[in-house]
Amino acid sequence: MTRRPLRLLCTTAALAVVSLTTPGLADTHAGSYLAARQAGISGDYAAAADYFQNALIADPNNTTLMEQTLTSYLGSGEVQSAAEIGKSLNETGGDNQVANIAIMAQAARNGSWSTIFEMLEAGHEVGPLLDGLGQAWAYMGLGQMDRALMAFDEVVDTPGLRNFGQQHKAMALTIMGDFAAADAIYSLPPNEGVVPTRGSVSAHLQILSRMGEFDKARGILTRAFGSDVDPEIAAIRNAIEAGEVPVLDTMVSNPAEGLAYAFKSLSDILQGEANETYLLLYAQAARHIAPQDADTHIAAARLLNALGQYADAAQTFAQVLTDDPAFHSAEMGRAEALRLDGRHDQAIEVLTQLTRSHPDMPLAYASLGDVYRQQQNYADANKAYDAALGVYEEDASIRWWLYYSRGMTFERMDEWDAAEADFRAALDLNPGNPSVLNYLGYSLVDRGLKYDEALSMIEDAAEARPDSGAIIDSLGWVYYKLGRYQDAVTPMERAVELEPNDPIISDHLGDVYWQVGREVEARFQWARALSFGPEDQEADRIRRKLNVGLDAVYAEEGVTPTPAVEVADDNN
Repeated sequence: MTRRPLRLLCTTAALAVVSLTTPGLADTHAGSYLAARQAGISGDYAAAADYFQNALIADPNNTTLMEQTLTSYLGSGEVQSAAEIGKSLNETGGDNQVANIAIMAQAARNGSWSTIFEMLEAGHEVGPLLDGLGQAWAYMGLGQMDRALMAFDEVVDTPGLRNFGQQHKAMALTIMGDFAAADAIYSLPPNEGVVPTRGSVSAHLQILSRMGEFDKARGILTRAFGSDVDPEIAAIRNAIEAGEVPVLDTMVSNPAEGLAYAFKSLSDILQGEANETYLLLYAQAARHIAPQDADTHIAAARLLNALGQYADAAQTFAQVLTDDPAFHSAEMGRAEALRLDGRHDQAIEVLTQLTRSHPDMPLAYASLGDVYRQQQNYADANKAYDAALGVYEEDASIRWWLYYSRGMTFERMDEWDAAEADFRAALDLNPGNPSVLNYLGYSLVDRGLKYDEALSMIEDAAEARPDSGAIIDSLGWVYYKLGRYQDAVTPMERAVELEPNDPIISDHLGDVYWQVGREVEARFQWARALSFGPEDQEADRIRRKLNVGLDAVYAEEGVTPTPAVEVADDNN
């Protein structure tokens, strides 16, 4: 379907967010204003709101400041404050889409449905989709069901909005208890009815269960989710198998939740097409309208993560209650936000608790292994990957990654036989994977093992990913280990171009230059490697090379470098 109407929805919002970075207001409270602009650039709406509010106090009738302040309030989730400023702005004769979003959200939260009609009749619009759905749900809120269904039909008939209108009409019919009519909409082909998503399929399954159509529900469940072990899907599957109606806390049960679903859906749909800074405005509106809905918190938190606001994201994920079916999903998100925020111990604590509360959830073990591995706690990472492999089904597509990850922990613990077995198991499941080929090939070379096979692996990896600095470094290094020093120069130089700040790659290039007689350039690369902060042991070795040269270092270590090998030119 066409996406043009959706783009129109975010035009004014985009301008509002851009205005956070627009120069001006030189006579206003300059310090607060400039600080607010900087916070807006970084996507930190909470900080921007505080600074803009200080500036607005100094110049309360400045409409530009009013727009920027209410945008920041809405982005930080302070929707009531945004709505109050928005009403003042509209009373001055202004019109701002972000203000209208906040006013609509506050009206839905309070059940003040007439406010939505008054706002739209005054010409204060949000956009075709939300204006249409806002009116439809407002009619329902006022108990005018026939007019509500007519309003949903108007959205259905709007070019590009058919699917949205149909889905919301089906939700409304479900609330009214007309399950047969709702089922009829969900059963239409996607281009006529509702595009299948996790939420829409789950809603349809509940409707079918209420109608006693458990066989039809099983068929749809299998086609849509297969053997998915996600706790929410598992709960739906168990209920249907038992001939019971699944309990879905995310089901829309009243008009306010319906409008919240519209806001959240818009923030989801426009991802990849619009900037996260104003998609967050829609998500925060949804969260304000339906604070009991876990999906609204998760949607906002994921956008905060994307904007680098990790502390706010973690706090927002934490709003999901422990007894909510989406709790596990929120906790996974919270752990990731904590990890990105550098709070690894807290991330580990969250994931550890999740493995205890959801012992059959393999992704929690896998994620725990990843955090432990990042912290170089390879023993505990290894145990976590063991647990994940024990829970995942044998045909789970992620198993190759788990073997690969566990292999890395074995390699770091110097248990090479186990590491090699895991790497080869990963390749059996995912043949030709460049990352595994590179890691295994490089490890073999580093241990002086199976050079020919290692070279073949790394060449295949380099062909698959010619722009990967790590892989091209491996290619140059295997040539180096084979004594093919001249052949090593080009790939190693290319690796440094791709990863100019990597101390290991620069160190390798220095060694290659030394072996081909380019000693001045070698010392330059070693000095560069030192400037990039290598590990202490590596730094000491590099300093020694700078002092006495590579030959002397090899002699001190009792290492005899591979003699230079001349390789025949294929063109001769």
